[in-house]
Amino acid sequence: MARGNQRELARQKNMKKSQEISKGKRKEDSLTTSQRKQRVIQQTQQSLVTNRK
Repeated sequence: MARGNQRELARQKNMKKSQEISKGKRKEDSLTTSQRKQRVIQQTQQSLVTNRK
């Protein structure tokens, strides 16, 4: 019974995630973790360059 709250929280989190996907707020782009990190790094670098101008 000690894990009941943890299960409930995980259930709520998963439900919210599935609702966001169905509404189109969240994109499932099937990228690996390393690819996603690379994309974020590139976006950050581009924003830094544009902000310096």
